[in-house]
Amino acid sequence: MKRFLLILLAAVLALPMMAKKKEPKPQEVDSLGRKIKTGWNFGILPSIAYDADYGFQGGVLTNVYYYGDGKQYPEYIHSLYFEAAYTTKHHGIFRFNYDSKYLIPGYRLTLDATYLPDAMCDFYGFNGYESKYHYEWHDWSKKPEKMDTAAYRSRVFYKYKRDLIRIAGDIEGTIYKDLKWNAGLGVLGYLVDDCDIDMLNGKNKYDPTLPHQKALNPNEELLYDKYKQWGLIGEDEKKGGWHPYIRAGITYDTRDKRQGANKGIYTDLFFTYSAAFNAKYGNQASAGYNHLQFNFTFRHYVPCYIDKNGVHRITFAYRVGLQNLIAGKSPFYMNNYMNTLFIQRVYYEGLGGGNSIRGMMANRILANGFAFANVEFRFRLVNFDIGRQHFFIGLNPFFDLGVITQPYDLNELVKTHTNGQYNDLLESMTAAGDDYDTYFDTKDKNAYLPHMTAGLGLKIGMNENFVLSADWGMPINKQDNAKWANFYVKMGYLF
Repeated sequence: MKRFLLILLAAVLALPMMAKKKEPKPQEVDSLGRKIKTGWNFGILPSIAYDADYGFQGGVLTNVYYYGDGKQYPEYIHSLYFEAAYTTKHHGIFRFNYDSKYLIPGYRLTLDATYLPDAMCDFYGFNGYESKYHYEWHDWSKKPEKMDTAAYRSRVFYKYKRDLIRIAGDIEGTIYKDLKWNAGLGVLGYLVDDCDIDMLNGKNKYDPTLPHQKALNPNEELLYDKYKQWGLIGEDEKKGGWHPYIRAGITYDTRDKRQGANKGIYTDLFFTYSAAFNAKYGNQASAGYNHLQFNFTFRHYVPCYIDKNGVHRITFAYRVGLQNLIAGKSPFYMNNYMNTLFIQRVYYEGLGGGNSIRGMMANRILANGFAFANVEFRFRLVNFDIGRQHFFIGLNPFFDLGVITQPYDLNELVKTHTNGQYNDLLESMTAAGDDYDTYFDTKDKNAYLPHMTAGLGLKIGMNENFVLSADWGMPINKQDNAKWANFYVKMGYLF
């Protein structure tokens, strides 16, 4: 809680840096008696956040809004977002995003260029509950009495190195009123490798004679190493690859606003075709992973209570979604990327973590296809002004759920990646000297069991578009997170 209060204090101290240029005309008042924002609104803020999966984040960001004469407020004419940050768990964020409905009259345009280096990307295996999770294998503490030293293997046992480069451009046009068409082009570049143990150890040198130490054992096989040995990850995907894509679909949008909607429906249906460059990375070809995916999302915002001043005090909001592979093969490292028609956030990881299933470990569900649901009540407790800025504070109890719709055929993967050397996963694991039942539980269709979490969120908003979000979520099943809860401090609503 002390850390969270420090984050809030930093945000409040940054408010005086908010500035705006000369406005086209004097401010007016909206239907709620608030001054309408006009002209340019911008400021440099500390990029301070916390994510249970990525650690504490420090850096700088700015979100520049242009409202023009304010006739469309709280809608903006132009939005430019810049961020550069790094986390205590060796994850970086370097991002530019542009969004406008007015640059090309009659069309909405979104541009995004992002680089996300990650020295310790989460990897818990394939097919959700079919892959057993052992908390004691990676639980390290400064005090040995607080951990299972006999079972401990490595703090990065469930990690691998993954850098993501994302460049995208998306456009939206109108078919009829609230029905839109959408198209997009982009490229996703994945640079995948084993964890760099020497870099992670830094000045800490591993001593094999010490039973308890922070330094990582460079000779310890991690789960990612074992998946390559067993034939679940092939030679043609273990180093990553570059994947240009083209996307097309339709949306129906009746929301009253994009950020923190109080009423309306948003639904989309689209297809994404991802190819692969013929060039080789790390002497491994990724060109065999051309594939077609289908996505569907439905969001609904239901006003439950509006006060006498017209302020939406209680809103019921829910989102359901589906992502399935319908043709071709998708490499494992792309199957935790949630496709989207418009890139509005830094992360689109799924399923698991603060960007999809809050309270569950990031990337806990890794399969060819999945479905998910997020349900929450949004209580707006108080509205107030500081200077010319409009603020609100709200609470959001929530329930999240994720299920696998297309699990991997583990035995078929082994046959394919080992060229028939092994008939099934059990045979390849036995040859590697690993016990099948220690790592997998494939009985009773475990892959299809739902993963569920619940929790509570705190929202502090400014001018309706800038929202600081703090979410606390806990898993229903300890196989999704042996900790009792996870905590996240981010920007914006989840949906």
